[in-house]
Amino acid sequence: MTKQKNVKLRKQVAPYEKPNTKNSVAQLINTLVPFFLLWYLAYESLSISYFIALPLTIVGAGFLTRIFIIFHDCCHYSFFKNRKANKIVGTITGILTLFPYHQWQHEHNIHHATSSNLNKRGTGDIWILTVDEYLAASFWTRIAYRLYRNPIIMFGLGPIYVFLISNRFNRKGARSKERINLYITNLSIAALAALLCSTIGWEAFLLVQGPIFFVSGVAGIWLFYVQHQFEDSYFEKDEDWDYVKAAMDGSSYYQLPKVLQWLTGNIGFHHIHHLSPRVPNYHLEDVHNIDSTFQNVQTITLTSSLRSLGFRLWDEESRTFVSFKGIQRIEAKKNNARAARLKSSLSGR
Repeated sequence: MTKQKNVKLRKQVAPYEKPNTKNSVAQLINTLVPFFLLWYLAYESLSISYFIALPLTIVGAGFLTRIFIIFHDCCHYSFFKNRKANKIVGTITGILTLFPYHQWQHEHNIHHATSSNLNKRGTGDIWILTVDEYLAASFWTRIAYRLYRNPIIMFGLGPIYVFLISNRFNRKGARSKERINLYITNLSIAALAALLCSTIGWEAFLLVQGPIFFVSGVAGIWLFYVQHQFEDSYFEKDEDWDYVKAAMDGSSYYQLPKVLQWLTGNIGFHHIHHLSPRVPNYHLEDVHNIDSTFQNVQTITLTSSLRSLGFRLWDEESRTFVSFKGIQRIEAKKNNARAARLKSSLSGR
């Protein structure tokens, strides 16, 4: 992609980077009101049958995912024009989604600045090793990586660790406002949980909030995982890394059914979001439709995205993801090549 093309794309996106207060307020209403209503209906349904309450909690989880997208936009200062409004709404929605506003904002901004950069991995992203790194890794690092990439652990234990444990502690080097924001978030979460438990009982609270938390947590980690890990993705060393290519080639267009697209706040247009994080979620599809360049990107669907569960390592030679079975063939090939070179050098003496 030429420099002129990059400039053109950024100019096309610029008009959509301005939040619309009316749209933002409407989104708050059509997201928060149904969420709280579903929560209440699920609780009331417990007296009839949990088989009635459970579907309501699953739909509620979809709305909690949408609340997270609002939180996410606030972290980018793209939901409201006023920064203070973003911080206030971001902190409140962060309490509902169990995320501290300032801490996650810091880590997520690093993710955007380093996405697909092989030299700057490790903050705000999924753990990815290259084939060569894995082959050179110690036995215990390989075991840890295999466990981390196991779908049961990543999507089963992942939400519990990230949402309930990791998010409750300050990162090393956090500034005072970030620390204070985390303390406020933690205290608010504890107070809200205590209030609900004392009002409706801890059993009812867990029966309703448990599925909402877990389903939305799995959905969130899945979206974050799948939108950067797909066939023919983009990863480069720092000297060759390009921000626009990382956005357009290293972030997918996740083509979801309209209902899921709405519940996930258009985050499926992830290439647009990475090209310009200042575009509010309700403008992402508009940007996608203005130029064929935005549409001719790696597109994945619900069905095709399932293949990413087999992607484990990035192969710099083939420039694609490979499975752990694939690494065995690559390792055998490298060993054979190494043996051939050794044999050749010995025969030449």
